[in-house]
Amino acid sequence: MMMTPRPLRGALMMLCASALVAATSLLAKVLGNGLSGDPLHPLQVSAGRFVFAFTALLIIAPRLGLTFKAVPWRWHFFRSLFGWMGVTCMFAAAARMPLADAIAISFLSPIATMAMAIPILGERVGVVRWSAAGISLLGAMILIRPGSDAFQIAALIALAAAFLMGLEAVFIKRLSGLETTIRILFINNGFGALLAVTAAAFVWVPPSTPQWGLLILLGLIMVTAQTFFIQAMKSADASYVIPFFYATLVFAALYDFGGFSVVPGPLNLLGAAIIIAGAVFLAYRERQVKIRAGLPPEN
Repeated sequence: MMMTPRPLRGALMMLCASALVAATSLLAKVLGNGLSGDPLHPLQVSAGRFVFAFTALLIIAPRLGLTFKAVPWRWHFFRSLFGWMGVTCMFAAAARMPLADAIAISFLSPIATMAMAIPILGERVGVVRWSAAGISLLGAMILIRPGSDAFQIAALIALAAAFLMGLEAVFIKRLSGLETTIRILFINNGFGALLAVTAAAFVWVPPSTPQWGLLILLGLIMVTAQTFFIQAMKSADASYVIPFFYATLVFAALYDFGGFSVVPGPLNLLGAAIIIAGAVFLAYRERQVKIRAGLPPEN
């Protein structure tokens, strides 16, 4: 039975997801800068994100009738591996550069998804979609500014995060036709917790009491953000609700200003705007391709 589209609900859910995702980057920045104790390594921060998210899912999963019959473990593992690596890079970048810039660069992930879907899923990509990718990459170059005094190594880490999260999305796309949402989330966070804890063991320092609280909050916020995101996608067509996710950039800028007095410069705003323009154009193009092919819109 198909769900009746509820675009207003979908938009509000996506805005909530945006606010929460930006909040996780803010928490990562606080933990990585040592504002509540000694600075924590990004590997340790991502361990908190996955472990406490998985703990929350352990509590609710039995009530949702979760089973593990015919699980495509290989697809889940690679999705989780790239997701963990992407989150860790994102947290590392957020701790070392303005949040809005790090998140804007992460919005290149749909471009990486498009490119990697060619060898992995056998998809074809035309000139128009490559043009959209070129627009977003131009925006990224404005933000990163290689060769200038404004260049930051952290920007390259954010770029790596975008690539890894884009690669993760390819595996999510493959799994979405095989698995239920709760099983994807549960296995992803389980694998992620295992990978994250193993890696964090090599850089572990005892968190302070406030840091333990922030790590727990980080995991809970991320699970809640994922829930809002999924509900938004179920409430309305993906091409309608996804643009609202770009509000993450606005929330990140507000959080960064409130917490660290960071004000984006004109070139930062221009680069972010160009990245979003390219991503929105790509989303619009994907919708047109589906319509012309007679395929149903994604929800």
